[in-house]
Amino acid sequence: MSEPRDVYSHGHHDSVLRAHRRRTADNSAAYLLARLGPEHDLLDIGSGPGTITLDLASRMTSGRVVGIDNAAEAVQAARQQADREGVNNVEFAVVGDVYAIDYPDASFDVVHAHQVLQHLSDPVGALTEMRRVCKPGGLVAARDADYAAMTWYPPSDGLTRWLDLYRNLARANAGEPDAGRRLRSWAMQVGFADVVASASVWCFAEDLDVDWWSDSWADRVTQSSFAHQAVERRLATSAQLSELSEAWRRWGAEPDSWFAILHGEILCTV
Repeated sequence: MSEPRDVYSHGHHDSVLRAHRRRTADNSAAYLLARLGPEHDLLDIGSGPGTITLDLASRMTSGRVVGIDNAAEAVQAARQQADREGVNNVEFAVVGDVYAIDYPDASFDVVHAHQVLQHLSDPVGALTEMRRVCKPGGLVAARDADYAAMTWYPPSDGLTRWLDLYRNLARANAGEPDAGRRLRSWAMQVGFADVVASASVWCFAEDLDVDWWSDSWADRVTQSSFAHQAVERRLATSAQLSELSEAWRRWGAEPDSWFAILHGEILCTV
């Protein structure tokens, strides 16, 4: 396994994995579901703790589902979850290089990546490799957030500073935080002739969802790799990160808090 050449801005602190565990096929891959058949073989790139992967595997009852991630701790968590759920048509592997996936050409009917391309220094190269391992007539699917399009209420100077910091850190790590709007362009650069582009949102508006979202980021900005990288790159001090954490908690305590995240999506026929 080669070492990853890109930096994951979030890291794998529990505050991050808690968020990832809330992801399902319905709330994170709905644009893809109608195109899946129970017999399809699917590769899920950047599978994390595996909740989306396992949900997809439960729908593809006669197909093979493989989840890969460059973080061993995430792969181990996914394997444990698969054992708990008794899902037996899925496997998880540690693969360090998304630009050199360790599978032969035309291995899968569907190659899927959720919230991956935004963290890569060469998303076009990654999509090219995704196309290589996809069968002719198959699908390459990707969904990514667009940070510049995130919006919330009530207004918060602290959240505005957080968003500026996040986008600066992501770009310092050679990623593209506003990836959602660029997915169609990246797919066209690869040379896909048939690209269906769409968009969808996550919205946190119910009290429990707002509480969870604000608490999650309040923890992330002081405890996760995001915090460590921000300090190491001198983009923020520990004191400033603590202020952002408190801003998240104050915003989440407002009675009318609302937060929306726009995502771009692509379905590319090979």
